[in-house]
Amino acid sequence: MKNILRALLAGWGAKKFGGGCGCFGIVIVFIILWILLGYLGLN
Repeated sequence: MKNILRALLAGWGAKKFGGGCGCFGIVIVFIILWILLGYLGLN
């Protein structure tokens, strides 16, 4: 369940912050947010 929440948060953040950079930017922001959320204990 935590991975689903983590994916939703990372996806929302990627759409919000990486939307102007195109598809590649969204993927990069998603990966960065996924890693950061993992460090925060949401894994």
